[in-house]
Amino acid sequence: MNLTFPTRANSAIFLVLLLAPVALAQSNSPQSSAAIDPQLRAFIQSIPAFDNHAHPVLPPPNDATDRNFDALAVDNMVPETDPVAWRPDNPELSAAWAALWGFHAAAPLDAKGMKALQAARARVKSREGLHYDDWVLDKAGIGVMNANRVAMGPGIEPPRFRWVPYADALLFPLDNSSLAAETPDREHFFPLEDKLRADYLHAVGLETIPSTLDEYLGKVVIPTLERQRAQGALAEKFEVAYLRSFDFSNPTRAQAAEVYAKWAAGGQPDPAAYKLLQDFLFRAIARECGRLGMAVHLHGMAGAGRYYNIAGSNPLLLESVLEDPALKDTNFVLLHGGWPFVREAGALLQKPNFYLDISQQSLTFPAHTLAGWLREWLETFPDKVLFGTDGYPFTDSLGWEESTWIAARNAREALGIALTGMMREGEIDRGRAQAIATEVLRANAEHLYAISQ
Repeated sequence: MNLTFPTRANSAIFLVLLLAPVALAQSNSPQSSAAIDPQLRAFIQSIPAFDNHAHPVLPPPNDATDRNFDALAVDNMVPETDPVAWRPDNPELSAAWAALWGFHAAAPLDAKGMKALQAARARVKSREGLHYDDWVLDKAGIGVMNANRVAMGPGIEPPRFRWVPYADALLFPLDNSSLAAETPDREHFFPLEDKLRADYLHAVGLETIPSTLDEYLGKVVIPTLERQRAQGALAEKFEVAYLRSFDFSNPTRAQAAEVYAKWAAGGQPDPAAYKLLQDFLFRAIARECGRLGMAVHLHGMAGAGRYYNIAGSNPLLLESVLEDPALKDTNFVLLHGGWPFVREAGALLQKPNFYLDISQQSLTFPAHTLAGWLREWLETFPDKVLFGTDGYPFTDSLGWEESTWIAARNAREALGIALTGMMREGEIDRGRAQAIATEVLRANAEHLYAISQ
């Protein structure tokens, strides 16, 4: 299978073949067709999207054992009340199953139905083999996907998949026992971070962290970031909102070095002192990302699990980071649009180095709901908004394939509703609506990461 993207000369043929399933699915969308201008809808459907954030799973034969799709997998957390979109009776699942597998059944599935669904998936996986993940992107109308994974692998490779690894493990180099004891979720998460940090240490030839902060930065942090960049990473992802708040102060290097030296050899650090070290390391890592030409991605939405601190992920807490002169060359992307702080997140778009994507929002919320705040962002900062799905293996009935397909459909629908409303109220003309659609679906991401489909 040729993964080279088409030239402009043959793009029309490519788009017909790539997006025919999307057009068919969206023509049967539950949203009112009157809400979207038909010509604009067709234009939006014709664009292969750049998915800013998702967690694809390796294709066969490695799919059954792959756990690198997330550094902090959410399947062992204390449950929250799942949104409708994650539940097995979500009616959108039926449309996804039909579009992806030719499997027709109403959600939820009983044991017999689930067995039939798994068999339908297995037939496609067997047919597509290592090209299976590319096939999923084709079905969702996605040209390129940022794969937020611990590591890439066969079948998840450039140019269609771009790597976004994790940096949280570098933030917490000391004994994390007291942090792990704060909530049952963090009790699960911090051992995972400790393991990933051990892997990063091993990659630079170390068994334990060095004795000084300067050595830690020079022998661990910077080489890790440089290695990941050399291996194709476009950004570094922080899931830090699951581990602590966005309240990053700006301590001096001397303050951080004192904390590091005091506890590098062992012992549980004082919580307030340890926070200073984390705050320093976050800014240091972000600064290195800017130097290396990588963006910084931040989980920014009410997260999974009963103990996720929603207030701690208010994006306004990041304002001092975005205004730090030392970080002016670092671009920050708040993933998932910051819900429930959508207006606060939108206001931060005035910061030159701040972007938003709609990943997970496009799965969790119906298109008409998403279109409301999406329109506000597009009316003010259309060049700072990115398409995204957050395709993720949630459950047996909602795999990364279904969540990618549903989110992609909802995102296009929401974009069409928002832009049609702006057209009909005289804010923009058709040409401008098409230009904004192109920006959101692919051009903004291409500009941010300095790549082209």
